[in-house]
Amino acid sequence: MKKGQILEGVVERVDFPNKGIVRTEEGTVTVKNTLPGQSIQFVISKKRSGRAEGRLLEVLHPSGLEDQEPACSLFPDCGGCTWQRLSYENQLELKAEQVKRLLAPVLRQAETDEQRPAETAESMIDSIFEGIHCSPQEFAYRNKMEFSFGDEYKDGPLTLGLHRRGSHYDVLTAADCRLVHPDMTAILSETLSFFQARQIPHYHKMTHEGVLRHLLLRRAEKTGEILACLVTAGMKEENPEKDFSEILREYTACLLSLEQRLDGHIVGILHMRNDSVADIVQSDETTVLYGQDYFYETLLGLRFKITPFSFFQTNSLGAEVLYSVAREYVTEIPKHDSASKNAPDTENKHDLCETPRVIFDLYSGTGTIAQILSPVADKVIGVEIVEEAVEAARENARMNGLDNCTFIAGDVLKVLDEISEQPDFIVLDPPRDGIHPKALQKIIAYGAPRILYISCKPTSLARDLEVLLANGYQAERISCVDMFPQTANVETVCLLGNHRLPKPDATVKIGIDMEDYYRIRDNAENKEKPE
Repeated sequence: MKKGQILEGVVERVDFPNKGIVRTEEGTVTVKNTLPGQSIQFVISKKRSGRAEGRLLEVLHPSGLEDQEPACSLFPDCGGCTWQRLSYENQLELKAEQVKRLLAPVLRQAETDEQRPAETAESMIDSIFEGIHCSPQEFAYRNKMEFSFGDEYKDGPLTLGLHRRGSHYDVLTAADCRLVHPDMTAILSETLSFFQARQIPHYHKMTHEGVLRHLLLRRAEKTGEILACLVTAGMKEENPEKDFSEILREYTACLLSLEQRLDGHIVGILHMRNDSVADIVQSDETTVLYGQDYFYETLLGLRFKITPFSFFQTNSLGAEVLYSVAREYVTEIPKHDSASKNAPDTENKHDLCETPRVIFDLYSGTGTIAQILSPVADKVIGVEIVEEAVEAARENARMNGLDNCTFIAGDVLKVLDEISEQPDFIVLDPPRDGIHPKALQKIIAYGAPRILYISCKPTSLARDLEVLLANGYQAERISCVDMFPQTANVETVCLLGNHRLPKPDATVKIGIDMEDYYRIRDNAENKEKPE
């Protein structure tokens, strides 16, 4: 097997994230964007250290899981979706299988290291895995989308949408994207037509010339409020700012004219200047063209203010499912401990947990989890590195009348050294790459009775879980929540208990000198004798 060689094979399984495993006569190859059971043709793209990766060329025969037609006209060329040919039931089953297969060996190794009774990895994960919760919406669930300006081919007409799968340059116009509400695609189409008519060029990544970079849209599911953010490069001599200011005024009027056709309503139109040469959405300067630079969304009866770059779960209705699971895991604990975790299921598998006095919500974003958990704690402390999100979290807590939530801006690794409180419960909801190893050790050092880890990338969870299990924690409950239908991504919720803490009902052995024992006994007997 060598680089550039073209091979054929059948996909045996797909591991997270979307890595198809193909066995050939010449060895095993990993091929992305495939499905179990597909017969495929691929070319070897990497070969090193006995591991080979391939790039998909053609699907010769579909998988038995592909049981429906795609809903989007751009599928499969667009990189936004991967699983539109699968029924939603098959998507859920595949995601649950991937997470279980990923976590099972981690749990099994922890049992071996602790010299506990041996059991198979499958039986261990099955005893605590509680299945996958579906998203309330299969389509039109995303409340945030970053669309790119570009062209579908070199020097082609202006496009606005998502990158072609496997390409950093080609952009396909996502006029019928099914991941977002039709209000978003209406704004996208109107924006594209506006700038096409005025022949405003997109920003070229290689030459660093041009103007238009991104269109950032956010739409609340419950309130219908919409924030539209046009991101451009800095103006140069050939594009005087005074001329572009007039174009921005016209663009604002153009979007506002859409109001009659939208289900929701636009509450803010922003212009952001991005001077970075990197292909990222950021703002070096923000101008409010209309309305305000925030919108409101409600989750589980609480109201949240969200700014353009605030972290907020992209699936609002899915977030309600996720946070309901999190709240349940915080307030209920398994009736059986690790010694009896293979006990038969009963209707009431869990007892109410003693109310935590202090909860740490690390990587707290705009404070959604902290505020949802606040009724079951005396105090919740949230830590988040994005100052804008922390300010929003504080305002959200005030707006919701919650006085037991404190939010601190800073890196978790550094802020933990400054907090004097001792947590009874720690909630972790880190970015995709997981927790910094040094921060994880500081978290473990608290010795909190329980930790709830919410992960949007199961491979990061598996890595951090290995460290937590090696330091006395045991996984007690695991479930998945599908926040990203039509894609290979999934949220995983894991409750861990600190099994190195002394049991509250443990028998305590006390040593006593026998002479003292007889003296105490004799004194007691003398007191009982009648005078």
